[in-house]
Amino acid sequence: MKNYKIILLALAALGIASCAEQARINGTVSGAADSQIVVRKLEMNQYSVLDTIKTKADGSFSYKLDVEKGQPEFIYLFYGDTKIASLLLEAGETAAVTTDTLGKYQVVGSEGSAKLAEVEQRYADFLTRIYNAPDTREMSRIYIDYYRNCVKYVLSNSKSLTSIPVLYQEVSTDSPVFAQQTDAIIFRQVADSLKTVYPDSRYVQALDKAAASREQALAVQTQLSVAKVNNFPDLNMADINGNKVRLSGIDAKAILLHFWTSAADDQKMLSLEYLIPLYKEFHDKGFEIYAVGIDPDKARWAGVVNSQKLPWINVNDGLGSSSPSLSLYNVEGLPSSLLIANGEIDLNDFQGADGLRRELGKLLK
Repeated sequence: MKNYKIILLALAALGIASCAEQARINGTVSGAADSQIVVRKLEMNQYSVLDTIKTKADGSFSYKLDVEKGQPEFIYLFYGDTKIASLLLEAGETAAVTTDTLGKYQVVGSEGSAKLAEVEQRYADFLTRIYNAPDTREMSRIYIDYYRNCVKYVLSNSKSLTSIPVLYQEVSTDSPVFAQQTDAIIFRQVADSLKTVYPDSRYVQALDKAAASREQALAVQTQLSVAKVNNFPDLNMADINGNKVRLSGIDAKAILLHFWTSAADDQKMLSLEYLIPLYKEFHDKGFEIYAVGIDPDKARWAGVVNSQKLPWINVNDGLGSSSPSLSLYNVEGLPSSLLIANGEIDLNDFQGADGLRRELGKLLK
Protein backbone atom coordinates (compact mmCIF):
# COMPACT_ATOMS: atom_id res chain seq x y z
CA MET A 1 0.00 0.00 0.00
CA LYS A 2 2.85 2.35 0.84
CA ASN A 3 4.46 1.80 -2.56
CA TYR A 4 1.09 2.35 -4.22
CA LYS A 5 0.80 5.78 -2.55
CA ILE A 6 4.32 6.68 -3.66
CA ILE A 7 3.41 5.81 -7.24
CA LEU A 8 0.26 7.96 -7.04
CA LEU A 9 2.25 10.89 -5.68
CA ALA A 10 4.81 10.49 -8.44
CA LEU A 11 2.10 10.42 -11.09
CA ALA A 12 0.50 13.50 -9.54
CA ALA A 13 3.83 15.33 -9.65
CA LEU A 14 4.26 14.39 -13.29
CA GLY A 15 0.77 15.67 -13.99
CA ILE A 16 1.57 19.01 -12.36
CA ALA A 17 4.80 19.28 -14.36
CA SER A 18 2.91 18.47 -17.54
CA CYS A 19 0.29 21.15 -16.84
CA ALA A 20 3.06 23.63 -16.08
CA GLU A 21 4.35 23.10 -19.63
CA GLN A 22 1.06 23.88 -21.29
CA ALA A 23 -0.93 27.02 -21.99
CA ARG A 24 -4.65 27.33 -22.68
CA ILE A 25 -6.63 29.63 -24.93
CA ASN A 26 -10.32 30.20 -24.13
CA GLY A 27 -11.90 32.30 -26.83
CA THR A 28 -15.03 33.58 -28.47
CA VAL A 29 -15.23 34.70 -32.09
CA SER A 30 -18.33 36.78 -32.74
CA GLY A 31 -19.90 36.05 -36.10
CA ALA A 32 -18.13 32.70 -36.39
CA ALA A 33 -20.53 30.07 -35.09
CA ASP A 34 -19.58 26.48 -35.96
CA SER A 35 -16.55 27.77 -37.88
CA GLN A 36 -12.98 26.68 -38.30
CA ILE A 37 -10.18 28.60 -36.59
CA VAL A 38 -6.56 27.89 -37.57
CA VAL A 39 -3.96 28.02 -34.79
CA ARG A 40 -0.50 28.95 -36.01
CA LYS A 41 2.87 29.34 -34.31
CA LEU A 42 5.62 31.71 -35.32
CA GLU A 43 8.70 29.88 -36.56
CA MET A 44 11.33 32.61 -36.91
CA ASN A 45 10.10 34.40 -40.05
CA GLN A 46 7.07 32.30 -40.99
CA TYR A 47 4.02 30.61 -39.51
CA SER A 48 3.54 26.90 -39.00
CA VAL A 49 0.07 25.42 -38.53
CA LEU A 50 -0.43 23.84 -35.12
CA ASP A 51 -4.04 22.83 -35.43
CA THR A 52 -7.49 23.58 -36.82
CA ILE A 53 -10.29 23.86 -34.26
CA LYS A 54 -14.02 24.35 -34.56
CA THR A 55 -16.03 26.92 -32.65
CA LYS A 56 -19.29 26.05 -30.93
CA ALA A 57 -22.69 27.48 -31.81
CA ASP A 58 -21.95 30.60 -29.72
CA GLY A 59 -18.56 31.07 -31.36
CA SER A 60 -16.62 29.86 -28.32
CA PHE A 61 -13.66 27.49 -28.31
CA SER A 62 -10.93 26.17 -26.03
CA TYR A 63 -7.46 25.00 -26.99
CA LYS A 64 -4.38 23.72 -25.14
CA LEU A 65 -0.83 23.72 -26.45
CA ASP A 66 2.60 22.77 -25.19
CA VAL A 67 4.81 25.64 -24.03
CA GLU A 68 8.16 24.95 -22.40
CA LYS A 69 9.12 26.89 -19.32
CA GLY A 70 11.27 29.89 -20.15
CA GLN A 71 10.36 29.67 -23.82
CA PRO A 72 7.14 31.64 -24.48
CA GLU A 73 5.49 31.08 -27.84
CA PHE A 74 4.04 33.55 -30.34
CA ILE A 75 0.65 32.06 -31.29
CA TYR A 76 -1.76 33.45 -33.90
CA LEU A 77 -5.42 32.68 -34.58
CA PHE A 78 -6.73 32.88 -38.14
CA TYR A 79 -10.25 32.95 -39.52
CA GLY A 80 -9.73 32.08 -43.16
CA ASP A 81 -6.87 34.32 -44.30
CA THR A 82 -7.53 36.94 -41.63
CA LYS A 83 -5.45 37.06 -38.49
CA ILE A 84 -7.94 37.59 -35.68
CA ALA A 85 -5.69 37.43 -32.59
CA SER A 86 -2.00 37.47 -31.66
CA LEU A 87 -0.80 35.90 -28.43
CA LEU A 88 2.45 35.55 -26.51
CA LEU A 89 1.91 32.64 -24.15
CA GLU A 90 3.98 31.55 -21.16
CA ALA A 91 3.84 28.05 -19.73
CA GLY A 92 0.90 27.73 -17.35
CA GLU A 93 -1.05 30.74 -18.66
CA THR A 94 -4.72 30.77 -19.64
CA ALA A 95 -5.52 33.52 -22.11
CA ALA A 96 -9.12 34.63 -22.58
CA VAL A 97 -9.66 36.05 -26.07
CA THR A 98 -12.66 37.86 -27.48
CA THR A 99 -12.46 38.75 -31.15
CA ASP A 100 -14.43 39.00 -34.36
CA THR A 101 -13.86 37.82 -37.91
CA LEU A 102 -12.11 41.07 -38.81
CA GLY A 103 -9.48 40.78 -36.10
CA LYS A 104 -10.65 43.32 -33.56
CA TYR A 105 -9.70 41.53 -30.38
CA GLN A 106 -8.97 41.79 -26.67
CA VAL A 107 -7.09 39.40 -24.40
CA VAL A 108 -6.81 38.98 -20.63
CA GLY A 109 -5.04 36.45 -18.43
CA SER A 110 -1.72 36.69 -20.27
CA GLU A 111 0.46 39.72 -19.65
CA GLY A 112 2.62 39.15 -22.72
CA SER A 113 -0.43 38.70 -24.95
CA ALA A 114 -2.02 41.89 -23.62
CA LYS A 115 1.18 43.85 -24.35
CA LEU A 116 1.41 42.26 -27.78
CA ALA A 117 -2.16 43.35 -28.53
CA GLU A 118 -1.22 46.93 -27.69
CA VAL A 119 1.87 46.69 -29.91
CA GLU A 120 -0.17 45.44 -32.85
CA GLN A 121 -2.85 48.08 -32.39
CA ARG A 122 -0.26 50.88 -32.46
CA TYR A 123 1.30 49.33 -35.56
CA ALA A 124 -2.08 49.07 -37.31
CA ASP A 125 -2.86 52.71 -36.44
CA PHE A 126 0.54 53.76 -37.82
CA LEU A 127 -0.02 51.97 -41.13
CA THR A 128 -3.46 53.53 -41.47
CA ARG A 129 -2.11 57.03 -40.84
CA ILE A 130 0.87 56.73 -43.16
CA TYR A 131 -1.15 55.23 -46.04
CA ASN A 132 -3.74 57.99 -45.70
CA ALA A 133 -1.19 60.80 -45.43
CA PRO A 134 -1.90 63.59 -47.94
CA ASP A 135 1.72 64.06 -49.04
CA THR A 136 5.26 62.77 -48.59
CA ARG A 137 6.07 65.44 -46.03
CA GLU A 138 3.30 64.22 -43.75
CA MET A 139 4.31 60.60 -44.37
CA SER A 140 7.83 61.44 -43.28
CA ARG A 141 6.59 63.15 -40.13
CA ILE A 142 4.39 60.18 -39.23
CA TYR A 143 7.22 57.71 -39.83
CA ILE A 144 9.78 59.64 -37.75
CA ASP A 145 7.34 59.99 -34.89
CA TYR A 146 6.49 56.28 -34.97
CA TYR A 147 10.14 55.23 -35.27
CA ARG A 148 11.05 57.25 -32.19
CA ASN A 149 8.19 55.71 -30.25
CA CYS A 150 9.32 52.24 -31.34
CA VAL A 151 12.86 52.92 -30.14
CA LYS A 152 11.49 54.13 -26.84
CA TYR A 153 9.30 51.04 -26.53
CA VAL A 154 11.94 48.39 -27.26
CA LEU A 155 14.50 50.03 -24.96
CA SER A 156 12.04 50.40 -22.09
CA ASN A 157 10.74 46.85 -22.69
CA SER A 158 14.06 45.23 -23.54
CA LYS A 159 13.30 42.23 -21.33
CA SER A 160 9.91 41.58 -22.92
CA LEU A 161 9.62 39.38 -25.99
CA THR A 162 7.04 41.83 -27.34
CA SER A 163 9.97 44.03 -28.35
CA ILE A 164 11.00 41.50 -31.02
CA PRO A 165 8.04 41.96 -33.41
CA VAL A 166 8.46 45.72 -33.06
CA LEU A 167 12.04 45.42 -34.34
CA TYR A 168 10.80 43.57 -37.43
CA GLN A 169 7.84 45.78 -38.36
CA GLU A 170 7.68 47.10 -41.92
CA VAL A 171 6.27 50.26 -43.46
CA SER A 172 5.76 48.21 -46.62
CA THR A 173 7.27 45.07 -48.10
CA ASP A 174 11.07 45.22 -47.81
CA SER A 175 10.86 48.63 -46.09
CA PRO A 176 11.52 47.98 -42.39
CA VAL A 177 10.77 50.55 -39.73
CA PHE A 178 14.26 49.92 -38.33
CA ALA A 179 16.06 50.56 -41.62
CA GLN A 180 19.10 52.51 -40.43
CA GLN A 181 22.42 50.70 -40.12
CA THR A 182 22.95 52.24 -36.70
CA ASP A 183 19.85 50.34 -35.56
CA ALA A 184 22.31 47.47 -35.10
CA ILE A 185 23.08 49.04 -31.72
CA ILE A 186 19.42 48.80 -30.70
CA PHE A 187 19.15 45.20 -31.92
CA ARG A 188 22.21 44.31 -29.83
CA GLN A 189 20.91 46.01 -26.67
CA VAL A 190 17.57 44.22 -26.86
CA ALA A 191 19.13 40.85 -27.72
CA ASP A 192 21.55 41.05 -24.80
CA SER A 193 18.78 42.04 -22.39
CA LEU A 194 16.47 39.25 -23.54
CA LYS A 195 19.25 36.66 -23.24
CA THR A 196 19.36 37.32 -19.50
CA VAL A 197 15.68 36.37 -19.19
CA TYR A 198 15.05 33.89 -22.02
CA PRO A 199 18.45 32.35 -22.88
CA ASP A 200 16.86 29.25 -24.43
CA SER A 201 14.21 31.00 -26.54
CA ARG A 202 14.67 30.38 -30.26
CA TYR A 203 13.23 33.85 -30.90
CA VAL A 204 15.97 35.43 -28.80
CA GLN A 205 18.64 33.28 -30.44
CA ALA A 206 17.42 34.38 -33.87
CA LEU A 207 17.46 38.02 -32.75
CA ASP A 208 21.01 37.57 -31.49
CA LYS A 209 22.09 36.35 -34.94
CA ALA A 210 20.26 39.24 -36.62
CA ALA A 211 22.01 41.69 -34.28
CA ALA A 212 25.40 40.18 -35.15
CA SER A 213 24.64 40.44 -38.87
CA ARG A 214 23.60 44.07 -38.52
CA GLU A 215 26.70 44.81 -36.45
CA GLN A 216 28.92 43.38 -39.17
CA ALA A 217 27.14 45.46 -41.83
CA LEU A 218 27.57 48.55 -39.66
CA ALA A 219 31.27 47.77 -39.18
CA VAL A 220 31.79 47.43 -42.93
CA GLN A 221 29.94 50.68 -43.58
CA THR A 222 32.05 52.42 -40.96
CA GLN A 223 35.21 51.09 -42.53
CA LEU A 224 34.08 52.20 -45.97
CA SER A 225 33.31 55.68 -44.70
CA VAL A 226 36.84 55.87 -43.31
CA ALA A 227 38.16 54.49 -46.58
CA LYS A 228 36.78 57.52 -48.39
CA VAL A 229 39.29 59.58 -46.40
CA ASN A 230 42.16 57.10 -46.30
CA ASN A 231 41.66 55.76 -49.83
CA PHE A 232 41.66 52.23 -48.38
CA PRO A 233 39.36 50.36 -45.96
CA ASP A 234 40.68 50.70 -42.45
CA LEU A 235 41.32 47.85 -40.01
CA ASN A 236 41.59 48.08 -36.24
CA MET A 237 42.60 44.71 -34.80
CA ALA A 238 44.32 43.33 -31.70
CA ASP A 239 48.04 42.60 -31.91
CA ILE A 240 50.02 39.84 -30.20
CA ASN A 241 49.74 41.70 -26.87
CA GLY A 242 46.02 42.36 -27.18
CA ASN A 243 46.46 46.03 -28.08
CA LYS A 244 44.38 47.41 -30.95
CA VAL A 245 46.45 48.64 -33.90
CA ARG A 246 44.76 50.69 -36.61
CA LEU A 247 46.00 50.20 -40.16
CA SER A 248 45.45 53.87 -40.97
CA GLY A 249 47.54 54.86 -37.95
CA ILE A 250 50.77 53.26 -39.20
CA ASP A 251 53.43 55.84 -39.96
CA ALA A 252 55.07 54.30 -43.01
CA LYS A 253 55.48 55.22 -46.67
CA ALA A 254 54.68 51.66 -47.79
CA ILE A 255 52.60 49.06 -45.93
CA LEU A 256 52.25 45.45 -47.00
CA LEU A 257 48.82 44.23 -45.89
CA HIS A 258 49.35 40.48 -45.62
CA PHE A 259 46.63 37.89 -44.93
CA TRP A 260 47.87 34.47 -43.83
CA THR A 261 47.26 31.50 -41.53
CA SER A 262 49.67 29.94 -39.09
CA ALA A 263 48.09 26.53 -39.80
CA ALA A 264 49.80 26.27 -43.21
CA ASP A 265 53.49 25.29 -43.33
CA ASP A 266 54.07 26.95 -46.72
CA GLN A 267 52.77 30.25 -45.37
CA LYS A 268 55.06 30.03 -42.36
CA MET A 269 57.99 29.40 -44.73
CA LEU A 270 56.93 32.42 -46.79
CA SER A 271 57.43 34.60 -43.72
CA LEU A 272 60.88 33.17 -43.00
CA GLU A 273 62.24 32.99 -46.54
CA TYR A 274 60.79 36.12 -48.16
CA LEU A 275 59.08 38.55 -45.78
CA ILE A 276 61.73 38.73 -43.06
CA PRO A 277 64.56 39.51 -45.52
CA LEU A 278 62.32 42.06 -47.26
CA TYR A 279 61.43 43.64 -43.93
CA LYS A 280 65.07 43.90 -42.84
CA GLU A 281 66.01 45.49 -46.17
CA PHE A 282 63.32 48.18 -46.31
CA HIS A 283 61.95 48.75 -42.79
CA ASP A 284 64.36 51.58 -41.94
CA LYS A 285 63.44 53.27 -45.23
CA GLY A 286 59.72 53.47 -44.36
CA PHE A 287 58.35 49.95 -44.94
CA GLU A 288 55.96 48.16 -42.57
CA ILE A 289 54.00 44.91 -42.68
CA TYR A 290 50.49 44.63 -41.21
CA ALA A 291 49.98 40.87 -41.06
CA VAL A 292 46.43 39.68 -40.43
CA GLY A 293 46.33 36.16 -38.99
CA ILE A 294 43.22 34.32 -40.15
CA ASP A 295 43.26 31.85 -37.28
CA PRO A 296 40.42 31.08 -34.85
CA ASP A 297 43.03 29.51 -32.55
CA LYS A 298 44.77 32.64 -31.35
CA ALA A 299 47.05 30.72 -28.99
CA ARG A 300 48.50 28.68 -31.85
CA TRP A 301 48.85 31.79 -34.01
CA ALA A 302 50.63 33.67 -31.22
CA GLY A 303 52.93 30.68 -30.69
CA VAL A 304 54.00 30.74 -34.35
CA VAL A 305 54.49 34.51 -34.35
CA ASN A 306 56.70 34.27 -31.27
CA SER A 307 58.64 31.19 -32.37
CA GLN A 308 59.41 32.71 -35.78
CA LYS A 309 60.15 36.10 -34.16
CA LEU A 310 58.12 37.94 -36.78
CA PRO A 311 59.18 41.58 -36.28
CA TRP A 312 56.28 43.42 -37.91
CA ILE A 313 52.74 44.22 -36.77
CA ASN A 314 50.84 40.96 -36.27
CA VAL A 315 47.09 41.15 -35.63
CA ASN A 316 44.22 38.67 -35.32
CA ASP A 317 40.53 39.08 -34.44
CA GLY A 318 40.10 35.37 -33.68
CA LEU A 319 37.21 34.97 -36.13
CA GLY A 320 39.09 32.86 -38.66
CA SER A 321 37.34 32.65 -42.02
CA SER A 322 34.47 34.78 -40.62
CA SER A 323 36.74 37.79 -40.13
CA PRO A 324 35.17 40.93 -41.68
CA SER A 325 38.65 41.91 -42.89
CA LEU A 326 38.45 39.21 -45.58
CA SER A 327 35.24 40.51 -47.14
CA LEU A 328 36.41 44.09 -46.71
CA TYR A 329 39.44 43.40 -48.94
CA ASN A 330 37.77 40.73 -51.08
CA VAL A 331 40.29 38.07 -50.03
CA GLU A 332 39.41 34.76 -51.67
CA GLY A 333 42.45 32.69 -50.73
CA LEU A 334 45.48 32.63 -48.43
CA PRO A 335 48.11 33.91 -48.46
CA SER A 336 47.07 37.21 -50.00
CA SER A 337 48.90 40.54 -49.96
CA LEU A 338 48.50 44.05 -51.26
CA LEU A 339 50.65 47.14 -50.98
CA ILE A 340 49.47 50.48 -49.62
CA ALA A 341 51.82 53.21 -50.78
CA ASN A 342 51.53 56.84 -49.65
CA GLY A 343 47.99 56.27 -48.37
CA GLU A 344 46.65 54.54 -51.49
CA ILE A 345 46.37 50.94 -52.61
CA ASP A 346 49.07 50.12 -55.16
CA LEU A 347 47.30 48.34 -58.02
CA ASN A 348 50.46 47.14 -59.76
CA ASP A 349 50.94 43.40 -60.21
CA PHE A 350 54.28 42.61 -58.54
CA GLN A 351 54.36 38.95 -59.63
CA GLY A 352 55.99 37.61 -56.49
CA ALA A 353 58.57 38.68 -53.93
CA ASP A 354 61.10 39.88 -56.51
CA GLY A 355 58.53 42.17 -58.09
CA LEU A 356 57.56 43.53 -54.67
CA ARG A 357 61.24 44.18 -53.90
CA ARG A 358 61.61 46.18 -57.13
CA GLU A 359 58.45 48.19 -56.34
CA LEU A 360 59.66 48.97 -52.84
CA GLY A 361 63.03 49.96 -54.28
CA LYS A 362 61.30 52.59 -56.43
CA LEU A 363 59.03 53.83 -53.64
CA LEU A 364 61.61 53.97 -50.88
CA LYS A 365 64.67 55.51 -52.54
